[in-house]
This record gives sequence, structure tokens and C-alpha cells, in this order.
Amino acid sequence: MPGPTPATLPARRAVLLPGTGSDEVFVRSVFAGPLRALGLEVLAPPPPPAEALTSGYLARLDAEAEAAREPLLVGGISLGAHLAAEWALREPARCAGVLAAMPAWNGLPAAAPARQAALVSAEQVDRDGLDATLARSAAAVPAWLAAELDRAWRRYGEGLATGLRAAASHPAPELAELRLLGVPVGIATCTDDPVHPAAVAWEWAAALPSAAVCETTLEALGRDRESLGRATVLAWLRARGRSR
Repeated sequence: MPGPTPATLPARRAVLLPGTGSDEVFVRSVFAGPLRALGLEVLAPPPPPAEALTSGYLARLDAEAEAAREPLLVGGISLGAHLAAEWALREPARCAGVLAAMPAWNGLPAAAPARQAALVSAEQVDRDGLDATLARSAAAVPAWLAAELDRAWRRYGEGLATGLRAAASHPAPELAELRLLGVPVGIATCTDDPVHPAAVAWEWAAALPSAAVCETTLEALGRDRESLGRATVLAWLRARGRSR
């Protein structure tokens, strides 16, 4: 069966947001290739100031939707996926779908592993400084992830701890809210990722009216950043096909 062409897709532009402590460099490396293969223009804005991290991203989605004057495909990784879904719930007429890679929780984060990791990192940065915290993190994660953290965290500068705490305290949509989101949602999860449990992805999919899940792994992501983007985009195409 032939794949969709740009003329048959409901959007011409995709806006992607990174996860907690990450940046546009990483989210672009994940999504740009798979989306450009569909003929979509990809925009990945840099992180807003840490004190306005979540509100800044939501405002950027508003601005991009206004400039486009047509529905946007929105999405992101972890926190970025949460914010994209939150925006889509608020602006369904301006949204052509959601790409939700590695959602970390729903509702208030409570004891979610991703929230706890962000808060611990923020505390360590305040107490020990950035270099010591990065060195400690590098010893506990794969080399590719350590390199990503080193680049992105240094870019946040003195706002890093503030940004980590802002992300950790921001609620994702409740499952009851997700049941009201009518646009197609593609969800990807890494089955070997304890920080973003696969169970959360499947809970999102069960609540959403039009959603599909594709599974991949962190091991694959380490070898090929686009593996996560391909999984998310494929899930969105499947969800869109079911909703037509």
C-alpha cells in the first residue's frame, strides 16, 4: 500500500518540543528525518527561559499555529509530549495530530520516575555544581545519553535547576482529559526505559479515542536517533488511518 503524500496529509508543518533538561538539537535529530520523508516542515524551538519553561513552550505553539493559519502537527518527547497533548486539548481545531514519544506520567506527576530523576538532578546541581552532577550522571547512563546531557545541560546554564523543577511540577493531561482529544495521536515507548514506563504509553492509548502505540528501545535510540521518531510517526499514521 503506498504511503501518504504531502497532499493527503492534514498538516504541512510539525512543531516538536524536547523533554526535561533536553533541547531542540536532540528532538530534531529524532523527528526531522522521519517527518521530512512525509514532506512535512519541521520546527523545533529552543527551550524558553527556565522560569517560564512550560508556559513558554505553550505560547510558542500558539504563535506557530497563528502564523501557519492551518492545523499543526505537534509533539515531542516526555515533557514535550505532555505539553503537545495539553495544547491539542485546548486548541483541537488548530491541531492535526499529536506525536507523543515516551510520555512519562498522566495528571499530577506524584512519584513518577521521570519526576523524581529531575528533582534529584536539580538538587545535585544546586549542591554540587554542574560538572560534578554531569560526572555522576555519566557514570550511570550510556555514553550517548551522557553526551546529550552534557551538551543540553550546559546550554541551560544557571537556569538548569529551575527548569528541571518546573518540568517536574507540571502536570500532564489526566486520562479523563485524554478521552476528549479527538485528533489522531501516535505514541512511542522504549520498553527498556525505567524512567518512562511503557505502561504509561499504553494507558494514554487506552484513554485516547484515536491512538496507536509503537514500541522501540533505548538501545536502538542509542544507535539511531531516528528510531524513536520513526516509531512515533508510524504510530500516528496508524492512528490517523483508523480514524478516517
